[in-house]
Amino acid sequence: MSDLFLGAPQQEHHEAPPPSRRSRRDSQEQRAKQKKHRRRRSVVVLLLALVLVGGAGFVVWSVFGDLFSGGGSADETVQDYPGPGSGEVQVTVASGDTGGAIGQTLHDAGVVATVSAFTSAYAANPAAVGIQPGTYGLQLEMKASDAVAALLDPANRVSNRVTIPEGYTAKQIYQRVYEVTGITVEDLEAAAADPAAIGLPAEAGGNVEGWLFPMTYEVEPGSTAASVLSQMVARTTALLTGKGVAQDQWETVLNQASIVEREGKLDEDRAKIARAIDNRLAAEMPLQIDAINAYGLGIPGTELTYADTSQAQPPYNPYNSYKITGLPPTPIANPGEVSIDAVLNPADGPWLFWVTVNLDTGETKFAETFAEHQTYVDELREWQAANQ
Repeated sequence: MSDLFLGAPQQEHHEAPPPSRRSRRDSQEQRAKQKKHRRRRSVVVLLLALVLVGGAGFVVWSVFGDLFSGGGSADETVQDYPGPGSGEVQVTVASGDTGGAIGQTLHDAGVVATVSAFTSAYAANPAAVGIQPGTYGLQLEMKASDAVAALLDPANRVSNRVTIPEGYTAKQIYQRVYEVTGITVEDLEAAAADPAAIGLPAEAGGNVEGWLFPMTYEVEPGSTAASVLSQMVARTTALLTGKGVAQDQWETVLNQASIVEREGKLDEDRAKIARAIDNRLAAEMPLQIDAINAYGLGIPGTELTYADTSQAQPPYNPYNSYKITGLPPTPIANPGEVSIDAVLNPADGPWLFWVTVNLDTGETKFAETFAEHQTYVDELREWQAANQ
């Protein structure tokens, strides 16, 4: 009965005994390790995620970065400067430089933004092929087309213009070059003493006198003494070659032309003087030209004295044209083209003498006899007395 009211007999429940202190400690350590492991795994996952995100960002920027920044670095984006430029820089165009080579030079100097900008402007300007070698003063950050135009403008060339007058001696030329360029006289003399360095022909016998052609030369910055003199020698040899002068006659022509240069006051008289010299040489007369004697003594003709020309006995100064027949040992100056032409094409006439009777106008009179010549000398003396 009691079972009916009390229900089915219940199973006995036995509570587990409380864990020991040691087992509780082991459980806590295990949970701590698991927690530490989970934390470490989370950190690794986070780092991997950051790497993946960073890598993806780099790829995206590499591919699409130009869309956001307007394209690359400043150097890459600027294809051509707007101009007009500022400041100043010197650039040198070498002989044989192509448009690309010039563009690279200008780009390296900061004149143009890119080589391609210059080559495009160069190709677009038909006159660009006429750009001459030389050193130019340009501005920084110029528009490429403006840079091409600037190189075509001779006013932008940076050089020293040295004008050598006809009739100058080598020493006078050295001084003139020094005054304009700063190349020392000593350096020029040393260069002249090395014939191979300046292209001096063997016919000159190692003496540069007469071979430094008188004209205006462009001397670029950085030019050497040898390069300056070699220009002058080359101009002389080219002129003689162009006129058909046999090479074994080069020195003789220059020698006689140098005398004509120093004696002639007016171009129209030079061919007559050349003929008078030929006539004296043919007659085996001493030339008796003061300019020759003065050159040999290294003094101006105005300082020449009777004692200088009338040496009593040998050995004579090799340039004493009063005692020695024939041409002097070397030219006495550097003749111009008119004097060279006069020697190659002397006027027809019997003259043996000439004298300038008016030092202001250069009027010169020619004579066949010494007596006639003396009348013209008297005319000179009268002019001098009236014009002291």
